[in-house]
Amino acid sequence: MIDFNTPLLTVHSNTISRQNKFDWETAKIDMQYVLYSSPVNVLLVFVPLGMVWGFFELSEKWLFIFNFLAIIPLAAILSYATEELADKVGNTLGGLLNATFGNAVELIVSIIALERGQVRIVQASMLGSLLSNLLLVLGFCFVLGGYNRVQQTFNQTAAQTMSSLLAISSASLLIPAAFKATLPSGKEDELIDEKILSLSRSTSIILLIIYVLFLIFQLGSHQVIFEQQNEETDEVISTYSSKPKHSLSVKSSLIFLVTSTVLVSICADYLVGAIDTFVVSTGLSKTFVGLIVIPIVGNAAEHVTSVMVAMKDKMDLALGVAIGSSLQISLFVTPFMVLFGWWIDVPMTLNFSTFETATLFISIFLSNYLILDGESNWLEGCMSLAMYLLIAIAFFYYPDMENFGLL
Repeated sequence: MIDFNTPLLTVHSNTISRQNKFDWETAKIDMQYVLYSSPVNVLLVFVPLGMVWGFFELSEKWLFIFNFLAIIPLAAILSYATEELADKVGNTLGGLLNATFGNAVELIVSIIALERGQVRIVQASMLGSLLSNLLLVLGFCFVLGGYNRVQQTFNQTAAQTMSSLLAISSASLLIPAAFKATLPSGKEDELIDEKILSLSRSTSIILLIIYVLFLIFQLGSHQVIFEQQNEETDEVISTYSSKPKHSLSVKSSLIFLVTSTVLVSICADYLVGAIDTFVVSTGLSKTFVGLIVIPIVGNAAEHVTSVMVAMKDKMDLALGVAIGSSLQISLFVTPFMVLFGWWIDVPMTLNFSTFETATLFISIFLSNYLILDGESNWLEGCMSLAMYLLIAIAFFYYPDMENFGLL
């Protein structure tokens, strides 16, 4: 009996050892695939640099630059982990995860900035994300997807549906600006600001309801269409990957999701804390930093995905990523920040400056005009990029209004 039990105990011990070794090997493989999941991950070297500069309180100019570059690959990893986790938890819950974490970086940066009272940075970054997706991303998709083709076609109805939702979000910014512009300034400015704040909070609740209805449309009544697009997206991306398809487990996805979120929060805290010094040292305005510079952080990974599918002549998917991200910003992130500001007693409103609302209106007008016929070409992409450059140049010279005592 003793001789019989001995090998059994030995086999059990070896099995546990092999299982532990297998888990370690799996973790290393997962790490390799996460690192190779996006070309922007080469910028991960700036994550420790940014933390070292922040911990030892070194040059704030380089602190801003290092953490700015660090957040770009962390955003890509966060997006990759979210998609992997969404594949494991079912279509409905997976769709909610993608919708929630699709703009997690912008949300984290905005929350930290709002807690520090940087309302202008939050407003500018929200507007900048919309402009970059509607003009910059769409322009690159049209140019790189159409330079070797006469025309590219896409689903005109689906694109115009999302554009109509963008029109609603544009109106939500135009109405508060028009509300204030039509009232005379004077002794009752404080009362007017309170009414605009109440208007913004009420409008934000309505926008969030519209966003929930859009999720029901996307994940419920028209789920089949979006499932087909997601399958095509995975197929397109896999053709550009030099490695075979590898799937993360739920545990690995959660680990990478939580880790990247924590690191993004730390880097975003250092980034926002260094904005004032960076603005002074470079001579740039806060509006330009928030509207042009910061949106690059959260949108870099999405830009790459959009261009990849556009080059593969999948314009429905490219438009879905570009305009879909804009919808998340305008219908979810922006109104959420207004309500979050209400919760922490920071007066975050939808009252953007007249110049900012005008540029947003022009951007939505141009993007709607370009997709109206359901076709695109490289010249239309150049038009979109030119409009983005015009707006960027204008905001480069546009001064911060608080410097003139106007805000």
